[in-house]
This record gives sequence, C-alpha cells and structure tokens, in this order.
Amino acid sequence: MKNVLMKNKLLRTLFELRGNPRACVYTEPMWGLSINLCLPYATVYMLTFGMNDVQVGIVSSIYMFSQMIFAFLSGAIIDKMGRRKSTAVFDFLSWSLPCLIWAFSQGFWFFVVAALLNGMMKIPTVSWDCLLIEDAPKDKITSIYSWVIISGNLSALFAPISSILVARLTLAPAIRILYINAFIIMTAKILILYKFSTETAVGRIRQKESRNLSWGEMLVGYKSALRKITTSQGTIFAIIISILVEVVAMLGMTFWQIIASRRIGVPEPLLPIFPMARSILSIVLFFTVISRIKQSRLKWPLYGGFFSSIVGCILLISITQTGVLGYVLLSVSLVFEALGVAVLSTLRESLVAIHVDPEERSVIMALLQTTVMMVSVPFGYIGGLLSNISRILPFVLSIALLLVGMLVTALFYRRSFVQNN
Repeated sequence: MKNVLMKNKLLRTLFELRGNPRACVYTEPMWGLSINLCLPYATVYMLTFGMNDVQVGIVSSIYMFSQMIFAFLSGAIIDKMGRRKSTAVFDFLSWSLPCLIWAFSQGFWFFVVAALLNGMMKIPTVSWDCLLIEDAPKDKITSIYSWVIISGNLSALFAPISSILVARLTLAPAIRILYINAFIIMTAKILILYKFSTETAVGRIRQKESRNLSWGEMLVGYKSALRKITTSQGTIFAIIISILVEVVAMLGMTFWQIIASRRIGVPEPLLPIFPMARSILSIVLFFTVISRIKQSRLKWPLYGGFFSSIVGCILLISITQTGVLGYVLLSVSLVFEALGVAVLSTLRESLVAIHVDPEERSVIMALLQTTVMMVSVPFGYIGGLLSNISRILPFVLSIALLLVGMLVTALFYRRSFVQNN
C-alpha cells in the first residue's frame, strides 16, 4: 500500500519532509480549526453592526495599507530577529490578538484597529516562507507549496461547525464564539511550530551579519536587493503575477459573501457550504491536476488558471436568484474558481521561490510584498464603491485583471523564447 501511495509525487513529498518544512506543513491544517471557520462569515459579520459596503471596502483597504507598511519593514525585522522568532512573535500580534478584537467587536472602529494589527501578518508571511523554503530541497518547492495550500483547504472538513452554530445561535453570537476559538487554536499553532522548528542556515548567517547594524543601515541595504529585482525579468514577472492574484483573491474574499447572500439570496447558514465544496474540489484537483504540473513548464498552467478563474466569475455574476438553476450555476462557478485559485496560488508562490535570489530572500520578499500591497491598497475601497453600485462590479473588475494576467504571461514567455533562440 505504501509503495502505491509513494508513486504519487505529492504524497511522496509529504512523507519525505524533514526539519522546518515538515514543522511548517504539518502544523498548517490548524488554520482549518481556527480562523478559517470564521472567514466565510467575516464580511457579513461586519454588516450585522450596521456597516455598509463602502465601510467594508475601507476596512479592507486599511488592512492592505497596514500590510504594505509591515511588508516593507519585514526584511530588516526578520534578519534581526531570525525567521523562527519573528514568525512566533508576529503571528501572535497579527492573528491571535485581532481574533480577540473581532470576538468582542462593537462596530466600525473595532474592525479598523483589528485590520491595522492584522496587517502585521506580512512579517510572518515572509519569515514563515523563509522557514519553510530555505532548508528545503529545491526540486520539491512546487510540491511543498501545494501541500501548504491543501492544508488550508482542509478547513472545508470543519465548515459544518460554522453552519450549525449560525443556525442555532444566529450570526453575531456564533461568530464571536468562533473568533475566541480561533484565538486559542492559533496560539497553540504558534507554540507548536516554535517548539519543533529551528533557525535556518541562511537565517543564522543574516542574524550574524545584521547584529551590529542599525535599523537605518539595514533599510539602506535594501538598495542591493532592489537592484537585483529590477535586473531580473523573472522576478518582475513574479511580482506582477503576485499583484494580480492578490487583488483578485482579495476582491473574491471580501465580496463573494455579499453577492451570494444579498444578490443571489443564499441563506446565511448555507454560506460556508459553498467554500467547503470549493476547498474539497481544490484538494482533489491538487492530486489529479496540479501534481502533474512540471516546475520547468509553467506557461500553460498559468493560462489555464487565469481562464478558469474568468469562467468562474462570469458564471457567478450571471446568477440573479436561488432556485435549481441558480444553485447549479453557483456550483459550476465554484468548480472553475477552485481550479483557477488552486493553480494560480501555487504557481504564484513557485514563481517567487524560483526567481528570488536565495542569499537575499528575506529582503527581496519584503520588497516584493511591499509592492504587491502598495498596488493592492486602493482596490478594497474601489471594490466597495463598485459593490455599492452593483454587486456584480467587483467581479467584473476581477475578470479584467485576470485578462491582464494572461496578457502579461504571453509577453513574458514570448520574450523568454526570443532570448533563448
């Protein structure tokens, strides 16, 4: 039986993981029992406090702005503190603490404060990524990122918990309980990861090099990393793809719940069922489709991811009400969305890992995340304005951005083909 399982590239990678990659991947499913139980209701939860679509968009933009600031600072902070310690400290400040604020929220300003703190997550995003990859075998990067995303999708198995609580307690009390649960589970995850991980080899070197440097001197050191970014077409391409995928994901996460409940008419207790189905589909797709993607050939998978996401958006905005046809179209749209999100999320991370200089990974990742957030910041507010006009418009914007992604992919690989011939 084990020999049969080991023939699958993804399963083989999971069994062969050791050290930091193993600690990172094996603790990742705890997201499913914590914050991911709250996400299907996060936006609708805001609306229960009397907030409108524009205010929801403003909170989203504040969150993106906070991410931009902390993404810029993350490289220096991570090199000073180390990958392991900065992951633990800032995971607590950016996830555990905001969960308590959300749990006891009373309105708009509570969500603003939580968004500002939650934006600090860009520091552990970079440090955790370094912890995951820096000591990992380079030929397994795409498979490792696949497991990270699969782990996130395992939250689908626990989605009925949210539905049952909301059905029995109504929305606001149920989500308050789920946020308190998220605080407990996330804090446990932080402690477990810290215990079973070690500082990476590159991390120890960077800590030693930065020990006697001031913060100002470390930020000045960003210049060399910036030079490496601007002279690498592959890194620039990875940044553009990351920006487009980030904005589309943010629009989907923020406004899918609103269009499903307020335009289509999906009952609130049923809202988590559709993300659950999408997550299960994503897991299946990882083992049947994405595991076959070759790390050296990403062009056509990128096209497929963009195209699938576009079809998902078109089907979603075509639905005007519930009913047999409405639920069928919503289900089909989730199939295409699941495929698109799974492919683009994996390839986005793989492109960055492949093209980023490993010696300055933390600083380059910091600048990359800063750029992504800087461009993404206005889109939360823009999405709110568009949604206030019509609930379909945020998804029309997503379609336009996905088409841009296909164009950029075509230009990059055409230029690479010309240079290689």
